[in-house]
Amino acid sequence: MRLVRVGAAGSETPGVLLEDDTFVDLSDVVSDFNEAFFASGAIATLPAIVAERQGEPLAGRRYGAPIARPHQILCIGLNYSDHAAETGQAVPTEPILFTKSPNTLIGPDDDVLIPRGSEKTDWEVELGIVIGRYSSYLADEAEAAASIAGYVIVNDVSERAWQIERNGQWSKGKSAPTFNPAGPYLVTPDEFTNVLDLDMTLDIDGKRRQDGSTSTMIFSPTFIVHYLSQFMALEPGDLINTGTPPGVGMGQKPPTYLKGGETMTLSITHLGTQTQHVIAPA
Repeated sequence: MRLVRVGAAGSETPGVLLEDDTFVDLSDVVSDFNEAFFASGAIATLPAIVAERQGEPLAGRRYGAPIARPHQILCIGLNYSDHAAETGQAVPTEPILFTKSPNTLIGPDDDVLIPRGSEKTDWEVELGIVIGRYSSYLADEAEAAASIAGYVIVNDVSERAWQIERNGQWSKGKSAPTFNPAGPYLVTPDEFTNVLDLDMTLDIDGKRRQDGSTSTMIFSPTFIVHYLSQFMALEPGDLINTGTPPGVGMGQKPPTYLKGGETMTLSITHLGTQTQHVIAPA
């Protein structure tokens, strides 16, 4: 099942995207894909509701992020062995954790704004996890799997100078407005044969920059969810960005960063495609 939110920013309509890419409006039974929705377990009732309805064409309507603003966006750094190698850093023995401000969340095709004073704005295609239930001190990865509502493409946009050179935690370079495009849809776990065998790509102006696979993840999604639950309570609707494969701007030779005017196109198997135009600061 593919959950989507479509319409103008701030007034998106929740629904499900069918296999023929038509849209089933669920606004009469679901107020939004938010904490209350996921916590209620209502996601399990949607297939029966959708089966009784007919889809309608999207007719060019905007995709919003497929979830409402979460309580937290948690991120795992250096979670791909080949990306760790390109940065010259050791493979982590435990997940590296940082956060992004929840107000970075935007739709998959919304503009990405380079912040004022930025010289090193970078791109990162990532697999995102959406939490489906309150999760604290999970016993094992099986419980973690049951806590995952679905998966989504995210672009973990980053300002590298602020992240690395400004004497602070990574969050400083991760939390500018528009720095977390997500979508176009949230895909439920039953749609995947193996979430650790998904192709991931990112192009800049049609040139392939990232070409990786979730198969090179160091820590799997279920490991990450179980691990994080030992340190904090994960709440329904929370988003976890799970790391990026090689090919980011700071790994280019020489390093290459976004200046404004570029188009980023991201894709992950079964999760669709997102495209953002990069806007230079005024």
